[in-house]
Amino acid sequence: MHYVQGFVVPVPEQQRDAYRSMAEQAAAFFIEYGAIRLVEAWGDEIPDGKVTDFKRSVQAQDDEVVVFAWIEWPDKATCEAAAKRMESDERFKMPTEMPFDGKRMIWAGFTPFLDIGQ
Repeated sequence: MHYVQGFVVPVPEQQRDAYRSMAEQAAAFFIEYGAIRLVEAWGDEIPDGKVTDFKRSVQAQDDEVVVFAWIEWPDKATCEAAAKRMESDERFKMPTEMPFDGKRMIWAGFTPFLDIGQ
């Protein structure tokens, strides 16, 4: 079964186009390293929770939208091998200007245990 890396990041509303451009470049890069699918989803309906919610998880400000994204890999070994190879790839260096605050991004790796549908 695939391996999934998930991301939640706050993006300033006015940086939507810049974020999309960055995401498209990153997608090509991850595909080159073996990823099989990437999805970036711009927050549309993000309700306030009573205890916690997506906005609070990344300390989103009033002018920011929460983006939910994931990368699918064939397996965890491919993901780990790609991460190791990317460390020495100059193209993977973080730019000095990002269209979001990376310090508030949350991410993790997941092993699916149920996958229904296409």
